[in-house]
Amino acid sequence: MTWVERAVERSPMVQRSRNRGMEQAQAIVRAARRLIATKGTSFTTQELVKEAGVALQTFYRYFASKDQLLLAVFEDLISEFCEGLRSQVAEMADPIERLRFCVTIAARPPADGAEVTAPRFITSEHWRLQQEYPAEIAVAISPFSDLVAEEIENAVRAGSLRSADPQSDAWHITQLVMAVFHHYAFADSEQSTEEVGERLWRFCLSGLGGAH
Repeated sequence: MTWVERAVERSPMVQRSRNRGMEQAQAIVRAARRLIATKGTSFTTQELVKEAGVALQTFYRYFASKDQLLLAVFEDLISEFCEGLRSQVAEMADPIERLRFCVTIAARPPADGAEVTAPRFITSEHWRLQQEYPAEIAVAISPFSDLVAEEIENAVRAGSLRSADPQSDAWHITQLVMAVFHHYAFADSEQSTEEVGERLWRFCLSGLGGAH
């Protein structure tokens, strides 16, 4: 289940108008994303419901707290990113090339002058929320890990990589990608964004027994 489906399921009052409930939950998360883009996470619940155009009780119908909302935003951003990756690699025939694309794009730091709000939000909130909601964070990150695992399995079947446990290897690659992503969300890089991604990719490829 996605975050929006889980939010609706938590509210018995909207079971008979599920589509309406999903629309309201999505409107709240979209409003939160707009506020995060302009002022970070310092927005109040009153500012949020005004931005979303809903009543305060509507917010609490779907989200027990602001942290629950931020978890939904976190999941929304990652899911959206992974959907974009899937669309971009759909025409690539080689699973190695698909895997390389996913790893390098996900790990790249923001380019000079690029929008950094989303990367910095993900980085700053990830570790705070991880302490309180490890299971929810794991669910939010799973679309990327699942995508990596799929491509490792495809490459193993094609004889291009070696992996006794694609799911475990994908989890470790995801952790490496996140570490690089988190570092460059705030730190400047002397390397180009492409070089950062390629260096990580070569490391991951070696770990999977692939040829450079």
